[in-house]
Amino acid sequence: MDFDRLDEEKLFLYFHANGLAQKYGVIWSRVISHTRALYLLSVLNGWGLRTVNDYPTVLTCGDKVLTTQALARHGLPTPRTAVAFGVEAALEAIEEIGYPVVLKPAVGSWGRLLSRVNDRETAEAVLAHKVALGGPGHSVFYIQEYVPKPGRDVRVLVVGDEVVYAIYRRSVHWITNTARGAESALCPLTPDIVTLALSAARAVGGGILAVDLLEDADGRLLVSEVNHTPEFRGAMQVVDADIAGKMADYVIQLAAGNICRAAAG
Repeated sequence: MDFDRLDEEKLFLYFHANGLAQKYGVIWSRVISHTRALYLLSVLNGWGLRTVNDYPTVLTCGDKVLTTQALARHGLPTPRTAVAFGVEAALEAIEEIGYPVVLKPAVGSWGRLLSRVNDRETAEAVLAHKVALGGPGHSVFYIQEYVPKPGRDVRVLVVGDEVVYAIYRRSVHWITNTARGAESALCPLTPDIVTLALSAARAVGGGILAVDLLEDADGRLLVSEVNHTPEFRGAMQVVDADIAGKMADYVIQLAAGNICRAAAG
């Protein structure tokens, strides 16, 4: 298939449709920056151009508040979570959920700026730091119950309507993220994992997505997050599937479908 690699650093886009809209059947975004990806896809989708993933999905997945809201709206199991807009309200929510809790930025990735809060003094200190730092990212408090994981979480790659793989991400640290040093190991694709991952992906709009699952003390699976630009370096070391090939096949199918619809029109 013919394709071009576009560098967003070198792009400028007019808000009225330009040549890109006529040239491509689909654009597959691998932009790491959430802000850039969001604006880029907003313009491209505004032209009527098909993208992977699309703007609404990236908007939802890139914001933990919106992700949790979408999962809850579809009745999917998640850790108990609250959002607060003031320090006193945040402290009240933390006390009600019960220590320990995890404070996360609404927008963020790679396990950065997470805080496990074990007591009232720590909660007051972390919240005070957020207020002092200022900025929109620290003005909303996303508070989640701490789930005592068995030293791992589960990352599941969903491509369209297919679950490509599941891996364990293991670490002695409570943050089990490969960007923070967690090790990957193959996880069996049980019916529960497949069903929950597909349901979570559909809840946020579908596409090429990584669904992160937590196992609670009773072994119940909870949806933690959904990632809209999944990286798979760690998975490649333990998974036999052609991960990049599965993704590319999905994009090619979408492009072919667009071309057929255009010809029919």
